[in-house]
Amino acid sequence: MNYELFRIFAPMIGTIVNTCTIIAGTVIGAVLHRGIKEKYKNILYNGLGLASLAIGLNAAVQNLPKSQYPVLFIVAIAVGGIFGTWLDIDGWFKGMVNKRSKENANSLADGLSTAILLYCIGPLSMLGPVISALKGDNTFLYTNATLDFVSATIFASTYGMGMILAAPVLFCWQGMFYLVAKISSEAVSDALMSELLIVGGLLITASGLSLLKLKDCKTLNLLPALLVPVLWFLVRSLF
Repeated sequence: MNYELFRIFAPMIGTIVNTCTIIAGTVIGAVLHRGIKEKYKNILYNGLGLASLAIGLNAAVQNLPKSQYPVLFIVAIAVGGIFGTWLDIDGWFKGMVNKRSKENANSLADGLSTAILLYCIGPLSMLGPVISALKGDNTFLYTNATLDFVSATIFASTYGMGMILAAPVLFCWQGMFYLVAKISSEAVSDALMSELLIVGGLLITASGLSLLKLKDCKTLNLLPALLVPVLWFLVRSLF
């Protein structure tokens, strides 16, 4: 039984390391959380917001010239936003993550949604599992793990131990790309990756605006937008 589990998960060592660094960073940050004054937590909060804006805009701008369908990301944001608002993903998530005061629930939910997007939506996190599956090269994932360790420490120092919930999300996300690439190397094309990075970059930017308290974009309601490019490319492959 143990050998079977090892045989299944050993090829995903890059993703496992990435997940463990988030857990380790969260634990360290949560310990630091208790000794950090409120004014320092606020500056970290603002720093995370600015970092989110920079990372998100960079991802979107870099991949816009690569897009084969320049209006697809607009359709994705519109359709995904309407569907997410109908499901009220943002409200459901904020009500689930914390049963304490409404203020704490919103704070942790905002932190988790931003962390999950930052961990999952990016060239290293999305291309890393694909390269690992096709070539057995985990360099991208190890690099991403280092960056996520630092990010996790900062997030947890601001929001606490609850940020550890982002770790299993990252594992499932990268695991999905890994398995899809293993099953079909053509399923995750460069064109699809570009569209996902454009939409994902805009979602990270929206999270940054929320963290800076400039605009509550209810980013979680926009998450279904990531499915639109996938469905588009799937439909095109059928014809």
